[in-house]
Amino acid sequence: MDHLTSGQHSQPSHASSFQWLSFAYQGLTEIPYDTILTQTETLEVLDLSFNLLDENPALLGQLEKLSTLILDCNNYTSHIKFPYMPSVTTLCVNKNKINNLPVFVEELRRKFPNIKILSMMNNEAAPSYFNGGSLTQYKDYRQYVISQIPGLEILDDTEVLEKERAQARKTYRLQQSSHSSRKRKDAPKKHTHLQKKSNTVRRQ
Repeated sequence: MDHLTSGQHSQPSHASSFQWLSFAYQGLTEIPYDTILTQTETLEVLDLSFNLLDENPALLGQLEKLSTLILDCNNYTSHIKFPYMPSVTTLCVNKNKINNLPVFVEELRRKFPNIKILSMMNNEAAPSYFNGGSLTQYKDYRQYVISQIPGLEILDDTEVLEKERAQARKTYRLQQSSHSSRKRKDAPKKHTHLQKKSNTVRRQ
């Protein structure tokens, strides 16, 4: 409980405030639902970063007003199963163990229909100069994510520009729930194999 913080954080420009709860830096291996679920109707920001979590956060679907979920620096993989959370608009999963981009992005697309801000830096599936990825890999990664989550406004602290969105649509088609073919496409673990979707155009 050393690092547990909770309460109301006032927004100076508004009369309202939002409820937030943080369990960061506690070495948790399980999500502390006993505390979290006492705020199912009020909690808006939940920070579970810098722990040892890898369990599917199934019960978080009970948080009716949650808008921001922070899971940075845990042990989550590409195969995490989220509950359906239409209220969430911001998701942070930086520095986890996510290495299969198609699998992970499909889960986000289905479970977070209103997501606007996604940050997944320092994961193997998100190549960049931070983890040894090339500029081409970084651009390809961005285009894939943007194409699959059309409503995204910010990816990894960088705004999604309209021209980038248009290029993403040209390069990748939005997957339309064909699970059998997706499993074949998702077999490779590295994002560099995404081009098996008939979009070899981008491979240079």
